Amino acid sequence: MKILVLNGPNLNLLGTREPEIYGYETLADIETEMNACATQLADDIEIEFLQSNSEAELITWIGATRGKYDGIIINPAALTHTSLGLYDALKAVADAVPAVEVHLSNTHAREEIRHKSLTAPACIGQLMGFQGFGYTLALRALVKKLSD
Repeated sequence: MKILVLNGPNLNLLGTREPEIYGYETLADIETEMNACATQLADDIEIEFLQSNSEAELITWIGATRGKYDGIIINPAALTHTSLGLYDALKAVADAVPAVEVHLSNTHAREEIRHKSLTAPACIGQLMGFQGFGYTLALRALVKKLSD
C-alpha cells in the first residue's frame, strides 16, 4: 500500500511558525511519526511525504497519483479555503485514490474565513485540531478504509 502525504503552503515552517497554534513539531518530526505508525500497521505500507508552497505543484502531484498511489493524506493549509483547483484535482482521482484532509489546528475555532473548506468535499474524511498527531490518525483511518 502506497500513501502520498501532501503538505501545502508554509508547512515547511512548522515548529517555528505560530507554535501556539500549530505546535512545535516540524514536518520531519511528523514524517518520522507517520513512518513509525505505518510500520506498526503493516509491513507493506510505504509513505511518500511532499511539501510545496505552489498550488500548481500540489495539483500536478495529485493528478499523477492514479496507478501510483493507493491514497492521499493532504494538508492543503491556506489553500483549503481558496483552491477550486485542488478540489478538482482531488475529485478527478477520487474513484481510484481516496484522500483524507488533515489540519493541525481546529479551523472552526479560528477566524471565520477558515471555517469553510473547499477541498473537504472531495475527500473521504477530515481530521483537525490534533496538531501533528492528526496525520497519524489520518493514516490509520485511510489504511483501514483501503483495507476494508
